[in-house]
Amino acid sequence: MTLPQRGLTRRQFGAGLASLVTLVATTARSEAALPEIDTHAHVFHRGLKLAPGRRYAPDYDAPLSLYLEQLDRNGMTNGVLVQPSFLGTENSYLVDCLKQTGGRLRGIAVVDPAVSADELRALDRAGVAGIRLNLVGQPLPDLAASEWKRLLANVKAMGWQVEIQRNAADLAVLVPQLLDRGVPVVLDHYALPDPKLGVTDPGFQSVLKFGATRNVWVKISAPYRNGPSAQSFARQAYPLLRCAYGLDRLLWGSDWPHTQFEATQTYAKNRQFLDTLIADARERAQLLASPRPLFRF
Repeated sequence: MTLPQRGLTRRQFGAGLASLVTLVATTARSEAALPEIDTHAHVFHRGLKLAPGRRYAPDYDAPLSLYLEQLDRNGMTNGVLVQPSFLGTENSYLVDCLKQTGGRLRGIAVVDPAVSADELRALDRAGVAGIRLNLVGQPLPDLAASEWKRLLANVKAMGWQVEIQRNAADLAVLVPQLLDRGVPVVLDHYALPDPKLGVTDPGFQSVLKFGATRNVWVKISAPYRNGPSAQSFARQAYPLLRCAYGLDRLLWGSDWPHTQFEATQTYAKNRQFLDTLIADARERAQLLASPRPLFRF
């Protein structure tokens, strides 16, 4: 290598080269150190009080220790515990689990619309980062009601998110109402389009348009909840969602322990499917790290 004829001295050139090598090495270490975050899992055991009117109740235990084992086996650095619908608004086990893990996990709680600000702040201190509206089979809430306005104002003030599980056809109505309240919105499980229509579902097409708001996220989780052609659907949906949302607004979740699909699903199977869905390792790493600011890791 020859030095330039003018400008840099040998010492300056050497210093510049050393800086470049350092920058490359630092960038490589930074990429290698990116977190890998699972944004959707549930923990529970059969001794917990079940919610009245539940649609389903498991006959097995999915304790915190077993979930942490899944994270470790699959190379995941962090996880998010989502309150299961069958436990209702009793979040005490969720909170206990969060407190045991020293910040490795975050939580999404289910709350009554009339919950007090003090109760929300206690959840926040424990590591909760949002509330979940599991509206499958439920009437849509009246977000114009005073208690909902108050709750969403508190959610906004704390920097929390609102996570929704609902079929895509109703999200076109529900999501704009939440965005008007200024809260970040997270849509579960590819936004649950009609399995017969897949990506052509008008509701799913509406979800794609929400990407422009930059305040909506979509979980590419549990494709098996989108009908028998789940993997084919996911392969069609992912590039559309990536184009509409960008990698920073897509979230991966294991959906462990795959309630109602335990016979066919495992954590490793779902994590491996992500590798086939997103073959580019750098792109996959970006997506797995994208939840960091949203969940305040």
